[in-house]
Amino acid sequence: MESTVVAKEGDNYTKALGNRQVQMIAIGGAIGVGLFLGAGGRLHEAGPSLVLSYALCGIAAYFVMRALGELVMHRPSSGSFVTYAREFIGPWAGFVSGWMYWLNWAMTGIAEITAVAIYVHKWLPDVPQWITALIALGVLMAVNLLSVKLFGELEFWFSVVKVLAIIVFLVTALGLVFTGANIGGTTAGVHNLTDHGGFFPAGVGIALMTLQAVVFAYSAIEVVGIAAGETKDARKVLPKAINGVVWRIGVFYVGSVLLLAMLMPWPFYNGGESPFVTVFSRLGIGGIGDVMNAVVLTAALSSCNSGLYSTGRILRALADEGEAPKFVGKMNSRHVPYGGILFTSVAYVLGVVLNYIVPSKAFDIATAIASLGVVATWATLVFSQMRMRQAALRGELERPSYRMPGAPYTGWATLGFLVLVVVLMGFSDGAEKIAFYSIPAIVVVLALGWRIVSRKRQARTGA
Repeated sequence: MESTVVAKEGDNYTKALGNRQVQMIAIGGAIGVGLFLGAGGRLHEAGPSLVLSYALCGIAAYFVMRALGELVMHRPSSGSFVTYAREFIGPWAGFVSGWMYWLNWAMTGIAEITAVAIYVHKWLPDVPQWITALIALGVLMAVNLLSVKLFGELEFWFSVVKVLAIIVFLVTALGLVFTGANIGGTTAGVHNLTDHGGFFPAGVGIALMTLQAVVFAYSAIEVVGIAAGETKDARKVLPKAINGVVWRIGVFYVGSVLLLAMLMPWPFYNGGESPFVTVFSRLGIGGIGDVMNAVVLTAALSSCNSGLYSTGRILRALADEGEAPKFVGKMNSRHVPYGGILFTSVAYVLGVVLNYIVPSKAFDIATAIASLGVVATWATLVFSQMRMRQAALRGELERPSYRMPGAPYTGWATLGFLVLVVVLMGFSDGAEKIAFYSIPAIVVVLALGWRIVSRKRQARTGA
């Protein structure tokens, strides 16, 4: 049994997360509904070329995580990239990155509870999606409000289920591919990568268009950095957790999508069902489809759970600087930032409404807008690391031994890739275009918000 050390630091959080929980939070963040649900629709759109999209985004995610690791080794903080942006870029950067991260998780949470509703619909087709979404939100909100230890424990077991399911799938899928098994009238094998219109059946352009959705699939890998402020021996535990995320990206994400593409012809997948459920259901083994449905349901609940946890801490970091309403900075007697958690929950309720109005489009709209927040967060982490490196070269601080490899060139390459992802969204015909054209409105709102915050700050200081 791990002991729970309750030691207050400057931000009043407790060191309630141990190595076991942090390792699984890191894994859990790297396996989400973007893979378990989103991969089905993207395979149907782009075919086997989706594997390349996952590989490219995986490389970018690797450098983002290494940048995060270097920043965490410099100073572990539950404010994470908001704290680092404020320190190395400027106060405005902390404000913008914090609110863009909140937008990311507000939209991600909507996508997650939509996924929960879709999965439950398989078992209870007569229950409206919005009712299931509301029940899921209520349970997860209660867990997050009770204690960080309860959150960590729940996330640990959620992650155990997800990891075991992925491992079982990988082993089973490899066996099916090597034996050329019959799956619902089709033969599994490497030939499925090229037999049905080639590796790029919809063209290279459509393959590139999937990058936005894949970036969303990798979102939440940064949650482990936010957990640093509530982790015992953070400088010892976090590098291991971050290194673990990196290789799991290659195995779990790229490996899973590659095997899905080889198990069945890509047209058999669709966005209304998890591709894992599709495969096991077509195998004709009684109950296996339901088991996988339960697993992917767990994945959606896990990601939504992480969203409430992380936004609660980020909003509190903003409130401490007067960059968010005072209410979101409030903590309860259990050292849980309940104000931020409740604030995010209100946004999730809007997701319940979206499920009521447009249940068929709620997931795609939410993931597209969430991707903007993911890109902003990743860019902030990479740029903060670059600025920290420059400060170290000037002799202003000591650079940690755990470093971003290939800096600064890998940093610039990662930033360039993220810009490409955003630009490509403008050429889409779907929900991505809605997200792209919402950028000016988001910029205006953030600019006005920062102006208001700055004026209040000047009024207080008399500057």
